Amino acid sequence: MGIWLWCVGYALCSALNYWLLACGGAKVVEGWLSIFVVGWLAWDWNSEQIRLYTLIMWLVETVVFVLGLLNTPLRLAWLGLPAA
Repeated sequence: MGIWLWCVGYALCSALNYWLLACGGAKVVEGWLSIFVVGWLAWDWNSEQIRLYTLIMWLVETVVFVLGLLNTPLRLAWLGLPAA
């Protein structure tokens, strides 16, 4: 997997996370709709809980993104692809 695709994937995830955190997206997906955006555990969470979960996951995604940029075998292993 090329670095460009790794960066595009991170950019798309970051856009969703930004929308949930800063643009009021957590209020929009609050309730049963959060199952499809956040996960099945979030169906009864309020918007603040969704925002906290999103913030934590964004930090984890950022760490994995940086590690994947620096280490190609780790990036491939994270995606379940064989090392080249």
